[in-house]
Amino acid sequence: MASFRRTLSPAYHDRQYLNGAFSVSSPSHKLPTSNAKYSSPLPALASALRRLVGGVFLRRYGRKGQWRRAVYRCVICFFVGFLLGMFPFDHVVDDMRPNDISFEVKQPPHANAQLLPENRVLKNRSGEDNDEGFMIDPVSLSGEKRSLVDFVPRKQLIVVTPTYNRDFQSYFLNRLGQVLRLVPPPILWVVVEMNSASMETAEMLRKTGVMYRHLVCTKNSTDVKDRGVHQRNTALEHIEHHRLDGIVYFADDDNIYSLELFETLRDISRFGTWPVAMLAPSKNKAVLEGPVCNASQVIGWHTNEKSKRLRRFHVDMSGFAFNSTILWDPKRWRRPTSNPIRQLDTVKEGFQETTFIEQLVEDESQMEGSPPGCSKIMNWHLHLDPHNIVYPKGWMLQKNLDAVIPVK
Repeated sequence: MASFRRTLSPAYHDRQYLNGAFSVSSPSHKLPTSNAKYSSPLPALASALRRLVGGVFLRRYGRKGQWRRAVYRCVICFFVGFLLGMFPFDHVVDDMRPNDISFEVKQPPHANAQLLPENRVLKNRSGEDNDEGFMIDPVSLSGEKRSLVDFVPRKQLIVVTPTYNRDFQSYFLNRLGQVLRLVPPPILWVVVEMNSASMETAEMLRKTGVMYRHLVCTKNSTDVKDRGVHQRNTALEHIEHHRLDGIVYFADDDNIYSLELFETLRDISRFGTWPVAMLAPSKNKAVLEGPVCNASQVIGWHTNEKSKRLRRFHVDMSGFAFNSTILWDPKRWRRPTSNPIRQLDTVKEGFQETTFIEQLVEDESQMEGSPPGCSKIMNWHLHLDPHNIVYPKGWMLQKNLDAVIPVK
């Protein structure tokens, strides 16, 4: 017996009876449950936003207390938006790439020179210095590559000058100060006085414009010849204590120096020496004292004094310079002992130089002839200190000197 099943329409199953009436919901208005995970969340967000706005702004204000809640919610929303605007989101920072922003400064075509700091020098591949204060762009406008240059900082010069109160002290210090102010920085002038620092010397040092340190030697010395020894030792103690890095040079105030001398000092690695011309007024002749060099190698010595031939190194006090690190860094130079390096006041006059140098180097192989060949005289020791000359205190005239000249 055949049987059949009548298939009812989907609309028949969706009928809902409400108070005797029914409503039919069309199947096209419903989304299958299998596709719910692919539905867009925008309609749900829009519905939530409408409910929020409606709850805040569209409520009836006739009821008691409803307007207070609306104002309170508006204030809360305002502050939340303000705080969100003050703190940017992390994804804004994460989206930035290092190549997005370029800090490269491109020079215009006509700007091919760049100024250098005062304490920098330019050296090209050949090792030649360029002290003109500027460098040329390594790549020209036509694309040709020029020699590359490197920035090399200048070595500091530590010039030690012992001085004392005498007739031409102000003249000597002013003359040396005018020379040092022409030397390119960095340069430090260490001036040492005996017992106390005079106001005249301090005022003169301030006017030179050179960076200086004014020291006082408190060593009691009854012998005048040992005065300079103790003053230089005071400067050496100061350099060692403060670990000053540079080239140390003993420059007496009564000598004459050329600018070329201070330029060659910066080429010294450990110990450098050069010949000095010495004028002996009593004998009316000039004496040359210093090294004999083959290029930069010291192979002998100039000397004319029979009494000084027993010296190991025939060098004047102003005829050598050395690296200050030898004083406070013995491991760097492989010194056999770490005893402090000082000048000796127990030796005869004229032997302070050689006994001091013997503490710095072992032999001529550790010396450098400056300049190569040692054929230039760059400073002079004249011994022209006058005696028995009266000068006003502080080099200031207390009274006006009026001269009356009769006219005939």
